[in-house]
Formats: sequence, C-alpha cells, structure tokens
Amino acid sequence: MGFSQIIFSWTAIIPVIVLLYYFFRKKYTDQTVSSTLFWSEIMQETRVSPYLKHLQKNALLYLQLLALLLLVLALMNPYIKKSTIAGAQTIFIVDTSATMLAGKEQSTFDAHKKEMLSLVEQLDGRPVTLITTGSSPQAVLQQETSAKSIEKAIQDLHVTYETAQINKALDVAQAFVGDTPTSIYVFTDTLDKKQLPMEKDTVKWLVYGAEKNLTNVAITRFAATTDGKSTIALVQLQNDTNQQHKLTLTLQNSQGEVITEEQISLAGNEATTKTFKDLPLIDTLTANIDVEDNYAVDNRQSVVLQTATSNIVVDQSLHQLIQKGFQSINSHVKIVPSLQLADNQNATIVTNQTALLQKMARPIVLFGRDEVEKKEINGEVKITSDALFAFSDLNDIYVSAVYPAFDNYKTIATVGDEPFIQRSPQGDIVVLADIADTDWPLFPSFPLFLWSVEQQLSESVGSLGIFAPNEQRAVALSQGEWSVYSQDDEFLSTISNGLVTAPTQPGIYTARSNSEEKRLIVQLQATERVIAQGTSYTLGELQQNGKEEVSKASFVPWLILIILCLLVAEWEVQRRRGFTN
Repeated sequence: MGFSQIIFSWTAIIPVIVLLYYFFRKKYTDQTVSSTLFWSEIMQETRVSPYLKHLQKNALLYLQLLALLLLVLALMNPYIKKSTIAGAQTIFIVDTSATMLAGKEQSTFDAHKKEMLSLVEQLDGRPVTLITTGSSPQAVLQQETSAKSIEKAIQDLHVTYETAQINKALDVAQAFVGDTPTSIYVFTDTLDKKQLPMEKDTVKWLVYGAEKNLTNVAITRFAATTDGKSTIALVQLQNDTNQQHKLTLTLQNSQGEVITEEQISLAGNEATTKTFKDLPLIDTLTANIDVEDNYAVDNRQSVVLQTATSNIVVDQSLHQLIQKGFQSINSHVKIVPSLQLADNQNATIVTNQTALLQKMARPIVLFGRDEVEKKEINGEVKITSDALFAFSDLNDIYVSAVYPAFDNYKTIATVGDEPFIQRSPQGDIVVLADIADTDWPLFPSFPLFLWSVEQQLSESVGSLGIFAPNEQRAVALSQGEWSVYSQDDEFLSTISNGLVTAPTQPGIYTARSNSEEKRLIVQLQATERVIAQGTSYTLGELQQNGKEEVSKASFVPWLILIILCLLVAEWEVQRRRGFTN
C-alpha cells in the first residue's frame, strides 16, 4: 500500500482543530431538579451503561473526527498494487482438448475460464486475441478491445475433444506478435518449456496448467471381432496412479443392456488386458468402467464389429493398371495367381472369374467375365445415384465393348442401353468390360472408383468406420441428402459431397439418408487417454521505459462513500438533538 499525494498530509491539522474546539467549549455543572426525579428509574439503563452515555454525549464529535480523518486520507490518495497485464497487447491460447475436462472439484477447463474472466478486469483497454487449439487452430477474437465481447467469447468456449497440437496454436500466436510487446497466456494442462518459442524478447509467457495429483484409470484399447457365431472382445485398462483402484467393467450393446460384467482391482501403475469370448452376435459394443478418478471421458469406448478392414487380393491375370490402381490406395494388396484365389476367403477378391461369385463368402469385384464373349458397343456412359460414384464421374470415358449382363443384378451404370457396371444382391461389384477396351485409366475417376470399391467392400456396408473427434474424412456415400444423428436421434450435421465431419463427443452416431443409414464411431485419440502432471510457470519479462508496468487500485471511491455515510449520520444526530442547540 502507498500514497500518491503525500503532500496533502498537512490537512491532518483540521481534525486536531475540531478536537481542540471541543476541549475549550463551555462546561456546565449537573444540578438536580425536583421535577425530574420521576425520570430516575427510566434513566437507569443509561446510568448502568456509562460508555453508552459517553458515546451518546460525544457522538457528533466522533463522527466529525472520523469524517475529517477519512477526508485527509482521501486527499493523500491511498492505493494498493495489484497484478496487471504487461505489454501493449494480450494473447490467450486456450487448450480445448479432452484432457482439459479432468479435475477434482471443477475441471481444468472451467478453472481456466474463471481465470481468464478475472484477467479481463486488468486489460485496461489492451487488445486481446483469443486462439483455441486443435488440428486447425481458430482465432476466436482478433485485437478485440471491448470487455463485454471478450467476456462473451470466453463464456462461449467449449471443449472440442481434439488433440491440442499446441505447437500449431503457438505458431498462430507468433503471427500476431510482430514487434509489439505482448503477454501470451497459455491455458492448458501441461506444457514443456522447451516447446515455447523464445526467440523474441518482446514476449512474456504465462502458462497456466492443471492442478497436481489428478488420478486417472482409462480404457486404453478396446477391440471386438466376430467369427459369425459369437463375438470376441478385448479390453485394455491402465491405472496411471500410484494407488490401487477397484472398478467395475461392463460390456453393453447399443440399447445399453449389460452383456457381461466383471469386478477388477488394479494396482498402482498397472496395466491389464481382459478378453471376453462367446459373447452374443451384436453390431455395436460399448465398454464402460465405473471407477472413482478425476477424468471420466476415457472411461467409455465403443466399437462397430463390422468395421474391421480386410486385405485385398487381385487376380494376377488382370490388367496391370487394375493391380497398380489398388496398390496405390491400399498397402495390403496382394497379387495372387488365379488358381489360388479361392484360398483367400477372408479377403476382398478382384478377378474376372465368374465362378468365384458362388464360392466366396465375402463380396468380390469382377472386371470382365471369363465364361462369355463380349460384344462391341457404342454410346454414352451414364451413372445412377450410387455410393460408388460419389467421387467419380464416368460421363467422359469411352467403352468399346462390354460383356452380357447378369440377370437379377442391379445395374448402376450403362453404356448406351447396355449395362456397364452392376451390383449383386450379395454386394458383389461387376464391371462388364475389360480395361483394355476403355480409356477409363486415363481419367481421375478410375482411381477414385477403385477407392470407393475398396471402401465399400473392405468395411461393413452398414458402417463408415472410426473417427477422431471433429475429424473430416471423405467417404463413399450414395448421392442424396445425408445427415448425422446422435443415439437420441438428435440432428447434428449435414454431410456435403461425401465429406463427413465427425461429431465432437465420443460415442456412436448414425449417418442417415432417405433410404439408408450407416453407423460411425467417434473415439478419443490415444494421447487424450493420459493425464500428465500439471505445470504452471512464467517466462520472460516486459519493460516499459526501463521499469515494469505497475497497476494501482485506489481506495478514494470507497473513502468518499464512507464519508458521505458519516455526513448523513451527523445530520441525523444533530436533528435529534435539535439544530438550535
């Protein structure tokens, strides 16, 4: 605490003068009057309390002295130093990853929002830039000076569950610094000092981390598969604390019904793997652990059983452009002799052997037919609204010959009036032409078509696969309006041009059109299943004319308010005594 106007300390003589005035005023001798004797009993309480009597007698003096002393203090302008934001501008970098939801009484994210709101009071008109983390950092505010706008932007912040990728956000912040003295506040759970760019001496770094000693028990891995008769599930658990934890592990179906349950005890820093066999055949499976820890987001994980990707096996007799095309989009492609194709029951087969349509358990891909003759054809290629053509337009390609079509197969592309591409009721895809009889490989639509084929046959027809939170990915979908819905059938987003943006929160979701629907799973990334030790520190200093900036909070407004209250009290005392006295 200090005084910025100490020169006004001479005014302390004023209350001394008032005090002296009361010392030299006239004094009177108490005299008993008979007419007042009957008041003796009524005045007993005053006589019993001499201090109260003294206070009543000298109340006006004390009020005046106190008011004058406070006035002298106000003239000297007392203040206290308080923390302030140094620099000409301020940047807030806010970590919005899933681990920010960890915390004891409140989450790290909520604690940081409160801290930011308190810092807004210290801005003193400085511009603020607010940056959120993620794969694509967002500048929510840019050089904003309105306190209300800043507070609203902070209140509207929410966790996106993405991995922070803090280095990208730091690079964005550096673009706003330039040569301007800047205070950069980083609100995260943990950040190594080595990650901070310290090349500029015009930046002061203030890192706010998570509270220490947070506990976490997580599902680090969850997988499930089926042999067509039953389901096998594998759950991997990790205890990141030094203490033993008891938990309940349950496996549930899509309706939330418990399929199996097990009590587990994990020692400190122990990892364990549990395998469950002979589970009923279901399309989705969710693992959940009931445990007392400080991070609940990684206690639940879901899978779709049909999303396991298989290898692709290409007939060695097919054209090399087909072989190279599939190898460019999938690293698991094998080139196998024609006689050995039937031995790959668990793979996606690409061939021209029509007989394999009946032998293979999984749908296959035919390029041409080996049991019939082809015929010359001339005409324009036309496609239907099918998922295979979501990214490949075949209108400009030329086809000189096609094979006869299969009966009872759905035709999804034609050349003139003749079928060109068909789909069987079992999901087989048939291209009724040899690649040598077309110029299709010369167009970008050829590898895109192969990619769409691989997407549809390597994964379940009813699933779009597993996504990270907010991940954007192109998927093969039939033409039409597709939307994403939650398990509660709540509309979330629209899929445009086959580009899916995954929802924010982990869980099971549904992509739906007018006549079809597919499941998609959103899972936390591995880095968001680990709680690191919180770190908070400050690096660098900003100087203003050789001295660090200081903020002073003055007491004068409060002193004036108290003085006004005292003046009202003095007026009331004088009124009760009578102004003529």
